[in-house]
Amino acid sequence: MKVEELIEKKESQRIPAWVCILLMVVGLFIFFGLYSTIVKWGLAMTVGEGVMKTEMWKYIIMESCMLLAVLSSVIILLYFERRPFSDLGLSLKGHMEGIWYGALLAVVLYMIGFGLSFAFGLVEVTGFQFDLLTLVWTFCFFLLVALTEEIMMRGYILGRLMYTKLNKFLSLLISSLVFAFMHLFNPNIAFLPMLNLVLAGMLLGATFLYTRNLCFPLSLHLFWNWIQGPVLGYEVSGNNFGTSMLTLHLPEENVLNGGAFGFEGSLICTVLMIVFTILIIWWGEKREAISLAVSRSC
Repeated sequence: MKVEELIEKKESQRIPAWVCILLMVVGLFIFFGLYSTIVKWGLAMTVGEGVMKTEMWKYIIMESCMLLAVLSSVIILLYFERRPFSDLGLSLKGHMEGIWYGALLAVVLYMIGFGLSFAFGLVEVTGFQFDLLTLVWTFCFFLLVALTEEIMMRGYILGRLMYTKLNKFLSLLISSLVFAFMHLFNPNIAFLPMLNLVLAGMLLGATFLYTRNLCFPLSLHLFWNWIQGPVLGYEVSGNNFGTSMLTLHLPEENVLNGGAFGFEGSLICTVLMIVFTILIIWWGEKREAISLAVSRSC
């Protein structure tokens, strides 16, 4: 039997990908409702409900429940699909450099994007304050956000689509569309922010096509959000998370500076994400070509 026939037979024995994704979403809502109810009850019985009225604590607690819900839903599905937990790409072994590269890319993106915006007067800095505690707590919150969304979107959904007969780039596009749809009800959403969210999904997922690992996208996602909001003072995907290191003023809200949606709603962001996604895919294809050449020569 040919390799292609074996792959097709193996795929036909699996739960269809669209069913898996639907079950994962349903499980996510069920487990999130369960965990958030348990946590609220536990807090009310111990320290009181007042802690949920503190904005950052509320965000961290709810995002922790969301992460647990994603893990619960995904682990159950992996068990029934007979796929190992390692398929999610959470291993650090051999991928530690991805953490540094992800953080570095986030810094470079904002050095270029914010630098251009500031140089051309699209944004103005009107204040500065350094609050270490706020920066630490927001870092923890955005770490939870990155873990939740990357495990769900890239680790599970994109990973599952790559087990099908779909082209890997089509799999990346589908997972990116789902990622953007997750943000459909964010404040100040519009066409350009939605397009940029699709592009963000492709940028975050591009390395996963070649490494099957989440270190790079996790790091990029974390530092992208953290630098954008708590450091630079932009809204993060339309959301305002309170105090930031820089206080920004937009002389005019337009598609060049992103307006009320933040940097992710800008044309500058669009161009940067397209350029760096192409560079990552070029690197990945070159890496695969080299690996293929080496294996054939052995």
